[in-house]
Amino acid sequence: MGVVIKGTGSYLPEIILTNRDFEMMVDTSDEWITTRTGIKERRIAPRGMASSDLGVEAAKRACEDAGISPEDIEFIICATISPDKFFPSTACLIQSKLGLRDIPSFDFSAACSGFLYGLEIGKNFILNGEYRRGLVIASECMSRLTDYTDRSTCVLLGDGAGAVVIEKSDEEGIVGSYLSSDGSYEKLLHAPAGGSRLPASFDTVERRLHFMKMEGSALFKIAIQAMSNSVKKILEKYNLKKEDISLIVPHQANLRIIAGVARNLDIPIEKFYINIEKYGNMSAACVPVALDEAVKKGLVKKGDFLITVAFGGGLTWGANLIRWIK
Repeated sequence: MGVVIKGTGSYLPEIILTNRDFEMMVDTSDEWITTRTGIKERRIAPRGMASSDLGVEAAKRACEDAGISPEDIEFIICATISPDKFFPSTACLIQSKLGLRDIPSFDFSAACSGFLYGLEIGKNFILNGEYRRGLVIASECMSRLTDYTDRSTCVLLGDGAGAVVIEKSDEEGIVGSYLSSDGSYEKLLHAPAGGSRLPASFDTVERRLHFMKMEGSALFKIAIQAMSNSVKKILEKYNLKKEDISLIVPHQANLRIIAGVARNLDIPIEKFYINIEKYGNMSAACVPVALDEAVKKGLVKKGDFLITVAFGGGLTWGANLIRWIK
């Protein structure tokens, strides 16, 4: 018995924030942003729209692509670091908006690596024999965690959601994963306040501690190394050569990071699906949105081996090996 990806879907808000817009907000330029990140624009959810709203649209599109109705879904897993609220979970809110009842639905947090973790969790839900079909969703409103006075981070982040329908099959589609983390790097990438360590107060708001903080220069080398090693680990684990891989779908944090991973692996960057120029860093949503785009563009054929790879706060990192069955 195996587990396959039966359908993919994504949703991006209509509002576009360009590099030119940032020139009027902070001390930066289109040239500076593009040269250092590869980002030209990003999508921003309008006021009143939250992660569950993005996620439910991506989920509907994934179900349509799979040729099923939402009523056929038996569980919902949602990766997010920008939930609608602490509780109930964003997954439960998506469940309600899909009109579903009496199925397990839950969130988890693995930051930018969230979709990769979710795919492995969902695969094992099905392999354990209790469930036949489910939704793995990654939905993020990163603009809500963005300090638009901090020019080093505000230009990076955008909003969006991606989803896949996974189901039991005689074929093995989600072949396996390599996942890892190291919490000792906590303060290189985090949102300091809002949890039980630093609950919301006048002081935390005044000090802007509810926004994402990042040590970009320190993360740069770690990200390249961790993503490169993740691809190597997955190839070794399943006795594959890099030539066996048709497409790599990486986390879209920085174009220079993706280029560094390509150099480290000695794989042409043309084998990496890149859409960072349109959407920026959407945390966990980057990989499923990119996967959906690649599939819809016909870049993936039946029998192809794909690798998804990501790195994010935690720190977390990893890779999935997928054989495209659809």
